[in-house]
Amino acid sequence: MKLISAYIQPHKLNDVKQALMAADVGKMSVTNALGCGAQQGYEESFRGVKFEVNLLKKLKIEIAVNDDYVDRTIEAIIAGAQSGQIGDGKIFVTDLVDCIRIRTEERGAKAIG
Repeated sequence: MKLISAYIQPHKLNDVKQALMAADVGKMSVTNALGCGAQQGYEESFRGVKFEVNLLKKLKIEIAVNDDYVDRTIEAIIAGAQSGQIGDGKIFVTDLVDCIRIRTEERGAKAIG
């Protein structure tokens, strides 16, 4: 079992969701996030005062998958989020020690579904 965490541009969420649905991956959690990477932010002006915006809006998608779904999930996220520009995001894959479905108390691969 793996936990796939992806940071993407907010406007790419629908594209990523469609790509995941096409790959038969329908379960996910989405959270608003702020961060910066290679983009390093940008400079804005408000009423003549310049300021730096270096924490940019991103979305964090988390998906717990069984091992046979890892590659197709990663490929779908890339297909939906990739624009070829700096700031497309990152994907992190971590081992998932356990998963418990609260309703039935199932554990492991059965609980993920």
